[in-house]
Amino acid sequence: MDFPSLFALAWPVMLKGTGYTLLFAVAAMVFGLPLAGLVTLIRVLRVWGLSSLAAVYVSVIRGTPLLVQVFIVYYGLPSVGIELSPITAGILTLTLNVAAYMSETLRGSINAVTQGQWLAGTSLGLTRDQTLRYVVGPQALRAAVPSLSNSLISLIKDTSLVSVIAVTELMLATKELISTTFQPFPLYMAAAGIYWILSLSFEQIQRWMEKRLAYPH
Repeated sequence: MDFPSLFALAWPVMLKGTGYTLLFAVAAMVFGLPLAGLVTLIRVLRVWGLSSLAAVYVSVIRGTPLLVQVFIVYYGLPSVGIELSPITAGILTLTLNVAAYMSETLRGSINAVTQGQWLAGTSLGLTRDQTLRYVVGPQALRAAVPSLSNSLISLIKDTSLVSVIAVTELMLATKELISTTFQPFPLYMAAAGIYWILSLSFEQIQRWMEKRLAYPH
């Protein structure tokens, strides 16, 4: 098959797969960031009864492969009466996964803020919650932006694992094209190029956010 014919056949299929990839990545980040913030607050503020549960959640997610988590959510939950569509299962798994990693990023950024900032808030009559919100939090968020952006870029590539539950995202779309065209090299190169372009796009967003949140000079 010549290149123009291969391009005409592959482009619509890979474009649709790219759309699913973006859907999974953006949805997981939109839902995962608030969850990560909640887990971080619970652990930083040491909420009684919930702090230990949050720590166990983070440990379990970080200590098990994402592929296993996908299988548990999609194939395991139906055994207890919870059935999810492939798209819902994929978004839920990616959300839980990325939230655990982002919560550690946020917690580390908060812990990196000097103790003097907490004491300054206390001296102004602020509670610990208010100090975290108005004094420590904004400083920690500035430091966390690069790592949070790295989580998003990694998330884009992790969406390829959702193909195991029959969601035709970019990687599965590429495999299906290869099975019909028998042209693995150009198609895998095209898929790699698309992943790279998506990552570059989010890198630009990262740089913009870093400029917006940078300390004034």
